[in-house]
Amino acid sequence: MIKLLTTTAAASLLMLGTAVAQEPDSCQTVRYSDPGWTDISSTNALLKAVLEPLGYEPEISTLSVPITFRGLATDQLDIFLGNWMPAQTAIVDPMVESGELEVLKVNLSGNRFTLAVPAYVAEAGVTSFEDLAPNAEKFGSQIYGIEAGASVNQNMLRMIEDDAFGLGDWTLVESSEQGMLTQVERAEGAEGWVVFPAWEPHPMNTEYELTYLTGGDEYFGPDMGSAQVRTGARTGFAEECPNLAKLLDNMTFSVELENGMMAQILNEGMSADAAAEEALKASPELLDTWLEGVTDFAGQPGLPAVKASLDL
Repeated sequence: MIKLLTTTAAASLLMLGTAVAQEPDSCQTVRYSDPGWTDISSTNALLKAVLEPLGYEPEISTLSVPITFRGLATDQLDIFLGNWMPAQTAIVDPMVESGELEVLKVNLSGNRFTLAVPAYVAEAGVTSFEDLAPNAEKFGSQIYGIEAGASVNQNMLRMIEDDAFGLGDWTLVESSEQGMLTQVERAEGAEGWVVFPAWEPHPMNTEYELTYLTGGDEYFGPDMGSAQVRTGARTGFAEECPNLAKLLDNMTFSVELENGMMAQILNEGMSADAAAEEALKASPELLDTWLEGVTDFAGQPGLPAVKASLDL
């Protein structure tokens, strides 16, 4: 069983007083990735909005999930806020067991991730994975996915290779988050039949009338893909950078918070950075929790610096 790391080193330093010993220079640049998912773009931007006034230098790279985890294993990246579980279990668990990766904490819970169909398709009788194959002609024997290499795509490919639910002759159409949702929108406009991975948080849950399918536990986890998102880190990160580890240990997000930001990004064309700033100004109490016991890079109290940057 994987145990989440604690930030004992940070806690012991903070017991010495408000200011702590400055972290090594190697901690000042914080390298993390964005796989092109709007939820992770949102949480990345929230972290950036806190890191910069603390004197850190966020460096965000657009990388696929497999490359992200390889980057953590080879110390090319420091952290990743998008470890969706159980979707990424096949990638992550072996890396944790081999010491290539550390899991810092769960940063989001109460979400889900599995296949879904438009509500009118569910009303026509498709409410479970078992209902897909009997309606193959209406679906064109296709499942629309996100970017190639994503863990959810790998799970769907495995499902097809296993001929699970009679889907052995189906095709996975790999695209991107936006490409997939464009296909869903087109289908809904014509009441066409489409099946695709859906998840929350995401504004798709309010923009479209969706039905999450039951019965996919083996490939998506129980309770219609009930999921957690975790913060992962390169091995040794928490020990080397205890103040950053303390910040990340404090940072927990919510479905409501992310849904709001994602709607602004996707529907209003707002940048992730602007959405993060607006979200923090609307809920400044988040900063009180996130920055408890956290200093800036020079070792001074962090909360005043971040609030000042946001004119709070």
